[in-house]
Amino acid sequence: MDHTGLVAIGAGLAVGLAAIGTGLAQGRIGSAGVGLIAEKREMLGLVILLIAIPETMVILGFAVAAMVLLLGGGVSG
Repeated sequence: MDHTGLVAIGAGLAVGLAAIGTGLAQGRIGSAGVGLIAEKREMLGLVILLIAIPETMVILGFAVAAMVLLLGGGVSG
């Protein structure tokens, strides 16, 4: 039985759901960060760091998608 389509859907969900979660988190952190920077300009570095931290979820989602594709038989070769 060929399950290539299900493997592709699983890989897409891994990246897509991680990206949605990251977008929601970065939106809230970014809006709070802009308010903080407006009051204390010296906090810019901290806000940039806090915005970058959730991005690791997308990187991990991509790694999971790659593993699903490569180890799950989604890539024929």
